[in-house]
Amino acid sequence: MINRRGALKAILTNSAILGMMALIPRISLAAWNTQAFSAEDQDTVINTLYDDIPTDSAHINLKAPDIAENGAVVPITVHTTLPDVKSISVVVAKNPLPLAAQFMIPKGTQAGVSCRIRMGETSQVTAVVETATGNFSSSKEVKVTIGGCGG
Repeated sequence: MINRRGALKAILTNSAILGMMALIPRISLAAWNTQAFSAEDQDTVINTLYDDIPTDSAHINLKAPDIAENGAVVPITVHTTLPDVKSISVVVAKNPLPLAAQFMIPKGTQAGVSCRIRMGETSQVTAVVETATGNFSSSKEVKVTIGGCGG
């Protein structure tokens, strides 16, 4: 009879599975834009990621709380009806490192993402959607009461 420990031991000792697990971080970091994620202001993030300045769009639905009681876990949801979306980025203007998240959207899929971000203080949160025809954005101010990036 196989128990949970026995099954886990069999899985972890299989070298093929361990080899595949070693490749996962390399695959997931392949498109990592270190310059954008280490930028210290919103303008540098936008200039690093995009060729032109995003224009405001009513076709982007950015959901974020008006007041985040805990800045360490602020839920963000971005959906758009724009066609041919390539990526969705979430930028927090007053964070020490403003680029909170960037999602690459596979061709032919619905463009919608959800995540939890950290916010150091009350700030403008901007969702930037890159499409085949240009870059578009939507912003919302989120008030932070406690916690976050700064402590």
